Amino acid sequence: MDTELQDLADRAVRYAEKSGAQYCDARAEMQERKSVLLENNEIEYVRTNDDRGIGIRMIKNNMWSFCSVTNPKSYGQVKDAIDNSVKNTVNSKKNKIILHPNVSKKTIINYKVAKKPELEEMIKIGSECSKIILEIPRIKKSIVNPWYTLNSKYFANSEGSEILQNYTDTVVDITAIARESGTTQSVNITEGGRGGLEQITNKNKIQQSAREAASKASQLTIAKPAKEENATVVMNPDFVSLLTHEILGHPSEADRVLGKEMAWAGGAWWKNKLGEKIGSENLNVFDDPTIEESLGWYQFDDEGVETRKTTLVEKGVLKNHMQSRETAETFNSAPTGNMRATNYRFMPLIRMACTCIGNGDRDAAEIVKDVRHGYMISNMKIPSIDMRRYNWSISCQYAQRIENGEITDLLRDVIVMGTAPEFFKSVDACGNDFAVRPITNCGKGDPMQSMIMGNGGPTIRGTATVKSVN
Repeated sequence: MDTELQDLADRAVRYAEKSGAQYCDARAEMQERKSVLLENNEIEYVRTNDDRGIGIRMIKNNMWSFCSVTNPKSYGQVKDAIDNSVKNTVNSKKNKIILHPNVSKKTIINYKVAKKPELEEMIKIGSECSKIILEIPRIKKSIVNPWYTLNSKYFANSEGSEILQNYTDTVVDITAIARESGTTQSVNITEGGRGGLEQITNKNKIQQSAREAASKASQLTIAKPAKEENATVVMNPDFVSLLTHEILGHPSEADRVLGKEMAWAGGAWWKNKLGEKIGSENLNVFDDPTIEESLGWYQFDDEGVETRKTTLVEKGVLKNHMQSRETAETFNSAPTGNMRATNYRFMPLIRMACTCIGNGDRDAAEIVKDVRHGYMISNMKIPSIDMRRYNWSISCQYAQRIENGEITDLLRDVIVMGTAPEFFKSVDACGNDFAVRPITNCGKGDPMQSMIMGNGGPTIRGTATVKSVN
């Protein structure tokens, strides 16, 4: 972290207090991002982006105000931004903002990086993946996008917190496109996490994923579509990750429960259902920013709240929501460390960190063997969810029939549909396997904020409608 930028954040907090703010926090952030795009093993572009700035959040006259300064050159710029923000506040007699008490901290955290990413090495890895994809029959196009960010974030507030966190994210996005006899199929996959090159290279993870994506895309060009039916479905951890994200994670964000996000598909199907049964005994859900190496790993959120594992659903009973310091007071709860912003330009919102369905005690293979007729649903693709996250449909990368406990025909263009309460009440098995998958493009808010995080879970079994869209 640039010490001058950090000093400006400290001074911004002090100046806001002198200007009459009842509370203030400032985030000084620096990010270096490098990425490369390869199409059919040809480099389309190499990009480097450096960003730095300060975001300042204040409470005055019982109203929130926010301002940000990109690449500030002087203390005067910061003061002007605060002055302009404060003068637009008017005393609100209706609202009284109360923040849940929070212990102030002064600390520096350097998240572990086993092998620092370098652009040249990322290009090499991307090229290896492209070659692997293009070797597979029927493949017509390979798209590989390796990227990494070096991040430094400093948080200070008027309660005395001074927290510096330094971390690296390393990710590769892969798409394999195949074509045969007029049928085109694509399979995409993302690998990576919080850390260095080890996040994509350990155990040849990215190379194996490239081969799997290309092989499945090729096979799907000669696969059959599925007929529509309500049936038993066994979902693998990658598909479960997106299911959890859309239907359990988003409605667990307290601002959505309160209806403050309704204009942006931001409701919650379990509003006013705390303490009620919303799923089967097998359903356990949690959010955990302390899962190391996931893209949702952090020790302090953008309110300076120290993170911990939060139980959201326990044995099918809704126990809690993800809370900010403000919503925690509304729900008579405690903040959960989920307030995050895309960067210093934005106000933090309640966001998932690493929301997961908890694993069970069943072997994944045994879960399949118990199925007389059904479908194996593999890997996330595209979600379509209603305003309350109640009615849902999610497409998968591929599916397979299950007949008499055996996985058989490969199926293409499959979507899975259901309603949230019916599906989660139908969950009758959770595997003892567990995986956390990277999510790199979750949108929320207005202006829209894109956020990275982790989501995960085990193999699960339930009942839903399955059909092919083509």
